[in-house]
Amino acid sequence: MDSLEQLVQGKALTEHQTVELGQWMLSEPDRSAAFGLTPASLEDTIHQFAQLLPRIYPQVEEFWRGDCQISTSPLQILWRVWMPLALQLAEARRKLNRPLIQGILGMQGAGKTTLTTVLQILLEQLGYQCCCLSIDDLYKTYGERQQLQVEDPRLKWRGPPGTHDVDLGIQILDQVRANEADTHLQVPRFDKSAYGGQGDRSGFERVPNADIVLFEGWFVGAQPIPPDVFEQAPSPIDTAVDRQFAVEMNQRLQDYLPLWDRLDRLLVLNLADYCLSKQWRKEAEHKAIASGNAGMSDGEIDEFVDYFWKALHPELFVKPLTTQENGADLVITVNADHTLGDIYQPARRSWDTPLA
Repeated sequence: MDSLEQLVQGKALTEHQTVELGQWMLSEPDRSAAFGLTPASLEDTIHQFAQLLPRIYPQVEEFWRGDCQISTSPLQILWRVWMPLALQLAEARRKLNRPLIQGILGMQGAGKTTLTTVLQILLEQLGYQCCCLSIDDLYKTYGERQQLQVEDPRLKWRGPPGTHDVDLGIQILDQVRANEADTHLQVPRFDKSAYGGQGDRSGFERVPNADIVLFEGWFVGAQPIPPDVFEQAPSPIDTAVDRQFAVEMNQRLQDYLPLWDRLDRLLVLNLADYCLSKQWRKEAEHKAIASGNAGMSDGEIDEFVDYFWKALHPELFVKPLTTQENGADLVITVNADHTLGDIYQPARRSWDTPLA
């Protein structure tokens, strides 16, 4: 959009361009409602965005070109999604009058890392100290997980409920919420490459106490479901053994509820089709192998991803968060081409319109 290019350069828009930009911003009712955008607030919002855009765009573009390796410009997604979301978080932090804990749920490939990185750039430009924490950072140590596997051989890979140090996560988030002046957080970090890819905690990073924590993971905020649901569970929960595993993982999810209770908000990056996660993983592995690097075969990927789906199936644990009034605060749909589609609040969505 030419008007956004002008704003990046610090140039003023014509009245006609401003009207066109405003019409585009209001063209999706559910997204407008999710971000509190109304005809009455449009002029102030455009002015606020126009002031912020040239300040943050160089850094966002550098990340986009360097780490994302995507040829298209991030301008439209920045204006349509990232800036309104960052400003919404900043306003929520201001009203809360204490540090804000924003949960972000997204399956592999949904864009959690991209979202948290860009939000951190935006929020820090707005004057907020931001900390990114992944549920991966809360994995139990290699030694602890080895012992766990002895006790339950089904937990052959890290990932499902039971493989994380929940108490450590609660301790960190409680320290954030305490908002003590001049304190620092000791945030654990996880090295996925350790022990031949099995991974281990690499230590703790000392970071300033944050105004906003972006806490992301593949099942952050997921809620236990009635066990009788597994009697008619979707594939790959196909056998009695699969169903027993799913039932027990559902029970272990109860242990994470005190951690989720520390979340102030929950955002879901919802794949238009959860099977895209497996497809994208295969594409990434094919690319790695073609480049001469090690990679998993399609069969190994199927087994690996199915392991996660057997533990917490997306249809059973993610979908309710995107459709129920007591689900997520915000849902962002991720399309097959990695673009962002429908954006809405489940409690306010017009459910007579189809999802992407």
